[in-house]
Amino acid sequence: MSENTDHGLRNGSAAGHTIVNSGGTQIVPSEGHAGSTTVNAGGTQIISARQGGVEEKDKADQKPKQDDGDKGKGGDSGDKGGEKGGGGGGGKGKGRGRKILVRVIFLLVLVLIAIGAFIYWWSGRNYIDTDDAYTDGRAVTIAPRVSGQVIALDVNDNEPLKKGQVIIQLDPRDYQAAVDKAEGTLLEQQGQLEQAQIDLEKARTTYPANLLEAQGNLEQAQANLLNAQQTYRRQHKVSLAATTEQQVDQANAGLGQAEGQVKQAQGQLQVAELVQQDIAEAQSRVTQLQGQVKNAQAALDQAKLNLSYTTVRAPQDGWVTQRNVEVGYYLSAGQSIMDLVAPEVWVTANFKETQLARMRPGQVVTIHVDAYPGLHLVGHVGSIQMGSGSRFSAFPAENATGNFVKIVQRVPVKIIIDSGLDPNLPLPLGLSVEPTVNLVQSVANPNNGGFENEAPNPP
Repeated sequence: MSENTDHGLRNGSAAGHTIVNSGGTQIVPSEGHAGSTTVNAGGTQIISARQGGVEEKDKADQKPKQDDGDKGKGGDSGDKGGEKGGGGGGGKGKGRGRKILVRVIFLLVLVLIAIGAFIYWWSGRNYIDTDDAYTDGRAVTIAPRVSGQVIALDVNDNEPLKKGQVIIQLDPRDYQAAVDKAEGTLLEQQGQLEQAQIDLEKARTTYPANLLEAQGNLEQAQANLLNAQQTYRRQHKVSLAATTEQQVDQANAGLGQAEGQVKQAQGQLQVAELVQQDIAEAQSRVTQLQGQVKNAQAALDQAKLNLSYTTVRAPQDGWVTQRNVEVGYYLSAGQSIMDLVAPEVWVTANFKETQLARMRPGQVVTIHVDAYPGLHLVGHVGSIQMGSGSRFSAFPAENATGNFVKIVQRVPVKIIIDSGLDPNLPLPLGLSVEPTVNLVQSVANPNNGGFENEAPNPP
């Protein structure tokens, strides 16, 4: 029966009770009619209220008394109809109850989600992280300083090395010959230097003596000149009868010879007077040879260095990487043969520029390494690069021309690892890590791992 029929039955003034269709619907007529209970052929129980507004009673109170003859088939069908009608009414009530329960659960879920989101924001407001980070360090390129053929290789791939450990050995014979030649040149120059030093000592004695001798010769020549002049005058004053022509000629020749001897002695004296210059010349010769000896010594030292360079050693502790040398290779000076990764490792994290407002050097950082999930590292912010990554790229952006699209820049931040490293788990360079910076906790003393809490400086 439809809702309209039900409404009409409840509000109409028809007498008696209403017969329900065979669909088994329970109908309760409105007040003002005589009440009775009827069960139709389909087993539906129909209850009518008494006139005067008698309140509904419990099913057990409304059940009429029946005689023993009604306890047969009709009674059984009436009981079944009552049960069926009661089940229909209860089903509607349960449906409404389920809807209310679903709504309550939905509201509770929304409240829990909101509370969880608030807790997540509240607990993470003082932390910033990034997955654009990797392990970094120093990789030293190993190359020979002299050319030569490799005759020995003493390292393998990825092998740890100690400072001073031999890596390769080059053929040293050519460099040993250069050392021998340099030693011979040095000995020769040293011999010449010794001779020049002896000459200098002799010059310091000989040249002053030569000066005295030249002075004596000049005085003697002057005396001879005076004697020759007197003889010349005597021969020319006397008459020809008192002398001979030969004596006159001898007097003339003696005067000229004496004058020549004086001039010669004067010239020798001028030469002998250059004593200081002569000694200085000898000294300069010694100095020159001393310079040549030093050059020879330097050549010998260089030859010995080149000989030592034939043995290539590790400049520091580290691990062998990118080895590209074998025994028999001919190497040129400066040719790369491998890289040596230093033990010191740090993290380079590229944070967004919008994440740097409260970041300061010294703030504590926890580091998760993707390669070792069980490894927990603790460090601190070492420094923030004074420039974004794009600023120092090979082709920096030129925003002064063309259209401009603003892009959030990333700035490299160096994170120093303080604790948590495992000697049995070395960190290769370039591993992906996820650092999380604590903006309210800073390192008190990075050397001893102490920490202190402090409020971050406002931006």
